[in-house]
Amino acid sequence: MIKSKFNSEPVSIKIGIVFAKLGISPNLWTIGAIIPAALGFLCLAFHNLVGGLIFFIISGFIDAVDGAVARVTGNVTSYGAFLDGIIDRYVEVLLYIGLLFYLPETHGFLSNSIWISLLIFGALMPTYVRAYADHKGVVTEGEDQKRMGGILERFERMTLIFIGMLAGCFNPTYLTYMIIIVAILSNLTALQRILFIVLKTK
Repeated sequence: MIKSKFNSEPVSIKIGIVFAKLGISPNLWTIGAIIPAALGFLCLAFHNLVGGLIFFIISGFIDAVDGAVARVTGNVTSYGAFLDGIIDRYVEVLLYIGLLFYLPETHGFLSNSIWISLLIFGALMPTYVRAYADHKGVVTEGEDQKRMGGILERFERMTLIFIGMLAGCFNPTYLTYMIIIVAILSNLTALQRILFIVLKTK
């Protein structure tokens, strides 16, 4: 939601101009984002939160580079957008499963395995709802999908989790709290989109 309201095009163009000079195709940049994500996952699995944070931030930056290079070089394609969306999901799930390895299991409402499971579900469902609604012809490409929106989309989810990881370097409980917040808001986003579709079809 925040990203859609913030005009990042000038910054994106500058990034695209710089990295387009390397001659690497946008799709190769997209696939490349999985490498630091995998390294970040390994860091988290071996309880290195700082290393995990750094590698996942690098992965996020590469994710920004692929689209920027595609726009600058005029190589924006439906296949590229599809590939980008798939890799995004893999990167995000690697992050959350890595956090599951990193964080100790606790009891009660702070059970990390439960909240991270809800977080993964909340990360996947908003995209699934929109894609399935489009597949069934309930919404159309363009205005309907923009209006569908969501209180917490991928950019916001990742940003908040990164902030939580940074805070978790000082106290792991802060990271758990952030996971809970993002898990709740992500699932509310899915419900928000479902409600939009229900009201639209009435």
